[in-house]
Amino acid sequence: MSSWKLEPMVKALQALRGVSLVVASTTVAELGDLTRFDSAKQLMAYLGLVPSEHSSGATVRRGGITKTGNGHVRRVLIEAADSYKHPARETRTLLTRLNGLPHEVRKIAWKAQVRLCGRYRKLMARGKSRNSVVTATARELSAFMWAIACAILPAS
Repeated sequence: MSSWKLEPMVKALQALRGVSLVVASTTVAELGDLTRFDSAKQLMAYLGLVPSEHSSGATVRRGGITKTGNGHVRRVLIEAADSYKHPARETRTLLTRLNGLPHEVRKIAWKAQVRLCGRYRKLMARGKSRNSVVTATARELSAFMWAIACAILPAS
């Protein structure tokens, strides 16, 4: 029915909480094949979700995110990351999206949900600002998206 070669990746990315059809298709349409990045860190840096650094000698100063790369994908990932403020659970909608996906993708998606929900709560409890917490969650969410893309690579 569909002839787009990256459709399996869009379907697999929707296994993640907060990553709807719009977020998954925007990410894949803007970035293409996520496996073109050698590591998840490269993807995070490309999206501008890593902290900036101004260092000289022994002094290391880290600032806000760099905001380099694709701002459109960064924005939809930050919106998707906001859904991790709720406790980890498999909703009816999410179970429907998980239907027919490989076991490895489902395993990565559940691991992501447990880790990101816990990290969100932990950072909020430490008194971090909500924007910083959501951005940190989006950074890790992009890494899980890269992992899912790598997991389905042999199938696509």
